[in-house]
This record gives sequence, C-alpha cells and structure tokens, in this order.
Amino acid sequence: MKNKNYVIKTLVAFLLTAAICLPASAQEQEKMSTIFGGKDGNIHHGGWGGLTFGYTQVNGKDTYLMGARGGWLINHHFTIGLAGSGFISDNDYYLESYSDNPVNIAGGYGGLFLEAIIAPNYPVHVNIPVIIGAGGITYTDQKWWEGDNYNQPANSIDSDAFFVLEPGLEVEVNIIQFLRFAVGGSYRYTSQVSLIDTEGDIMRGFNGYFALKFGWF
Repeated sequence: MKNKNYVIKTLVAFLLTAAICLPASAQEQEKMSTIFGGKDGNIHHGGWGGLTFGYTQVNGKDTYLMGARGGWLINHHFTIGLAGSGFISDNDYYLESYSDNPVNIAGGYGGLFLEAIIAPNYPVHVNIPVIIGAGGITYTDQKWWEGDNYNQPANSIDSDAFFVLEPGLEVEVNIIQFLRFAVGGSYRYTSQVSLIDTEGDIMRGFNGYFALKFGWF
C-alpha cells in the first residue's frame, strides 16, 4: 500500500514538473508566429507602385481602362494602399431625352486597395486584390468641327457618383527583383447609377487587365 502511494506521489510530482518546465523550454526554442510578423517578431517592410491597363464593357460597349495602384507591402504577403482607374470612351451613345446627336461617356473610380499575395517567393504566384471606394460617371457632348476650329466644347449632360467594390484574382510573375508583371480579372460591383435613359447597373461588370509593378518586394 505504501509502495502504491509512493508511486502515485512520484508520478504527480513528475507531471507537475513537466507542466512547468516544458512550456518554458518551448518558448525559448520557438517564439509565437503572427500574421504580420515572423517567428522572430520582426516585420519586413516594402512598397511598390504600378500601372494597370484593362478592358471592360460600359453600357454594352467596349471600353479601355487605365489606372494606377500601389502601397505598403507587409512581410511580402499583404499590401495596403490606394488604387484608381479611369476611362474616356469615343463610342456613340444616343439619349432619347437629350437629342438626336450622339454623346460620349467618361468616368473613373478608386479608393482603398488591399491585396493578399500567395507564395510570393515563387517566380509565378497568385494574388487576390480588392478595391473599395467610390467613383463617378458622366455623359458629355461630342465636339464637332467646322474647318479647323472647334465650334462647341464638350459639356457634361448628366452625371452621377457611385460606390464600388471590386474583388479580383491575378497571376503574377517575378521578372527581376524590383519588377513584377501580372495578368488578372475582376468584377466591378457598384451601387445603382442614376443617369438619363440609362440602366442603373451601367458600371457593373467584369474587367480583364494586366499590370506592371515596380518597387521593393
């Protein structure tokens, strides 16, 4: 009976000692990993800027976008910054409430830019960009000519602002240390737009684009 009690006491003492010593030993060998810091607790800071060239459709017609984006790169895996795109279309739009003459359309949007980079050290990897912001769109008169002179400047006929949320997916290639090239697609979701003779979802749709990025990755 005494031997049994001795074994139990010895076992309990051993378990208590292990419970105290093992976490302390493990903490010395390996520090906690966090989202924005490595095992040593340090954060790698970088930054980049780039240009985007894209294709979309506005009100059912082909339109080309040009923009810029960039920001603070955290631990090679996450970017927080700003992005924006704009367009001026030379397509003809006809508004029954305005006149028989065609009009043009122009617009743009931008805001907060967030991008997660998956396996950035691989030469080819995947990014998940998101733009959250606002924009505007307007119909304008076409300029018309008489000889070599403008007879009438372009005037805004109707315009409106909108909220935009644009998530995307892109494949990125590390060309050299400070240059990357990406090809991607996104969907532009916007709030309803109020323009004469126009559907409210005129700015909603898919984009295809490529981007050149320069910086410290």
